[in-house]
Amino acid sequence: MRKLVYFVASTIDGFVAGPDGADPSGFWPMSQDYIRYLSENYPETLPGPAREALGVTAEGTTFDTVLEGRNSYEIGVKAGVADAFPHLRHLVFSRTLGENEHVEVVATDPVDTVRAMKAEPGKDIWLIGGATLAGALYGEIDRMVVKLGPLTMGAGIPFTKADFGLRLWQLTHHHVLESGALFLTYDRAE
Repeated sequence: MRKLVYFVASTIDGFVAGPDGADPSGFWPMSQDYIRYLSENYPETLPGPAREALGVTAEGTTFDTVLEGRNSYEIGVKAGVADAFPHLRHLVFSRTLGENEHVEVVATDPVDTVRAMKAEPGKDIWLIGGATLAGALYGEIDRMVVKLGPLTMGAGIPFTKADFGLRLWQLTHHHVLESGALFLTYDRAE
């Protein structure tokens, strides 16, 4: 069965974007070892323009589908990228966006959609964000890969906007980069 994986960049103090929802790439430390690690281990998570600029052609072995909420999607649109992940099946959850020629817009319940997708054959499903969608899918997340950056912000968009629900996670893999970033993989322990 496919897993829903919240593959997300977070600050040490638990924020995934600036207070106004600003694109974290504007302040995220993009060191050479960070980019190299992504390119070698998760090439499918690099946006299309970055893949092209870096000469990354690897299909990737982890994900074949990416899910995001409208606010996260709009960050790419504002930057002039209508589909940041053309190499993946790309679903955007929104009740107001309407049809789109670049991505699949889903206006139905994300939990029902994800449960149906988990039963389909394929690679794992990447939940890119944002915090509202991660909150709605909180109970469906099977694995988290947290790209913990060596920075704090004090305020911003939190890791998830979920209702309280204690969950236990088991650290199953970690990788420390020389630049100070950590890649922490947690599987649901329950």
